[in-house]
Amino acid sequence: MGKVKGFMEFRRVVPSDREPLERIGDWQEFHLEMPEDELQKQGARCMDCGTPYCHTGMLLSGMASGCPIHNLIPEWNDYIYKGFWREAFYRLMKTNNFPEFTGRVCPAPCEGSCVLGIVEPPVTIKNIECSIIEHAFAEGWVKPKTVAFHTGKRVAVVGSGPAGLSCADQLNKAGHSVTVFERDDRIGGLMMYGIPNMKLDKKLVLDRRIDIMKAEGVTFMPSTEVGVDYPADKLLEEFDAVVLCTGSTKPRDLTVEGRAFRGVHFAMDFLRAGTKALLDGTEPAITAKGKNVVVIGGGDTGTDCVATSLRQGCRNVIQLEIMPKPPLERQEDNPWPEWPKVYKVDYGQEEAAAVQGEDPRRYCMMTKKFLDGSTGVLEAVEVSQVEWVVDEGRYIPRPVSGTEEIIPAELVLLAMGFIGPEENLLQQLQVAQDQRGNIEADECTCKTSKQGIFAAGDARRGQSLVVWAINEGRAAARECDRYLMGTTCLP
Repeated sequence: MGKVKGFMEFRRVVPSDREPLERIGDWQEFHLEMPEDELQKQGARCMDCGTPYCHTGMLLSGMASGCPIHNLIPEWNDYIYKGFWREAFYRLMKTNNFPEFTGRVCPAPCEGSCVLGIVEPPVTIKNIECSIIEHAFAEGWVKPKTVAFHTGKRVAVVGSGPAGLSCADQLNKAGHSVTVFERDDRIGGLMMYGIPNMKLDKKLVLDRRIDIMKAEGVTFMPSTEVGVDYPADKLLEEFDAVVLCTGSTKPRDLTVEGRAFRGVHFAMDFLRAGTKALLDGTEPAITAKGKNVVVIGGGDTGTDCVATSLRQGCRNVIQLEIMPKPPLERQEDNPWPEWPKVYKVDYGQEEAAAVQGEDPRRYCMMTKKFLDGSTGVLEAVEVSQVEWVVDEGRYIPRPVSGTEEIIPAELVLLAMGFIGPEENLLQQLQVAQDQRGNIEADECTCKTSKQGIFAAGDARRGQSLVVWAINEGRAAARECDRYLMGTTCLP
């Protein structure tokens, strides 16, 4: 795969980004394209490693190792090195319905388990993936395909996030009549309103793919919440099968004094308001403009809140993380091919540092209470440092006495993850839930406790990655097709 000694001859090079101070002035994507000759060199770095862990897609220590959808990475890296772009595109589409999504927003567990990464920086797999699909769009290779035959079976997919879209795409290819229900006014779920435009352009990238699916015969019903606008029993009467891809949308709350003050919001409410206002050409319902902003929680959502706050013109932004600062290199208890738990500077932190002079993150910080000055409107956050100690065999954070401080804040964004799917529809459908509140469905068959109803994505497995959602959507489509037809040809 690749050039025999390519990994020895060429160093890892990633695409350049627009300068932080330039890109915070708009909402456009910030990655720049890489010249084709450089992409070929990067493909050449893919070594003939014998056992390519990059596409194993397994869980190690609770984290993804390798690509969950088992992309044929060494094969299309080799094609790119040799200049065979169309062949690379064909191999990529065998496993991934939407590489233009994963090529932008996936954290690339494939690179974390790259064999070359043991001794050198890993292959730039994510960038090559995105370059392949964008090249294919530019060349006109990505076109709507007519379904060869129709089975006469009707399937409802509830939710239009990555799991719902991949499930619908696969079921449509199998010849079923597919209707996708979405409660928001636009199709895309998490990718539409949960991921800011500068990471995933809605019109140029997301709508482009949805238009193709429409042309191929998938029916979309936005602004239709099943169980509210569309009766759940009607769903069961009118469709031969149902796939629930509603996501894990209940945010984790922070129950401290002052939580009810005006100015404390869930991160997803803030991000949704920002993207909707951008697309509608209006002012956002929640804005960071002119405010001191405190983001509580790390991860991609926290980073997106930092970047969005800067673009909205915040006065200052601080990001609080209760966990310690990660090490610069892998530790002994985090060996390859596990996901590397190391310090990194993402795009939002890079932008904040360019504006404010330093990384906005503060580690080992606990929020004690919100302050309002007796007005009911947020004015500040009281925090303290914590130390992690062992208590009955597990690590817990313990406040450090004397480290308390007050941080001015007119806007606090809670970005601490999600705890499961909303229950209204599940209760109406009488679908069982597991101990964590997720939809109880078999990992292999995706079947729920109710015959003819399947589940996939974050609603089944809990909060996870877009690439895992695509994996689950494809699996649910395969098992739904098997249920309807007695057999299946879906991968």
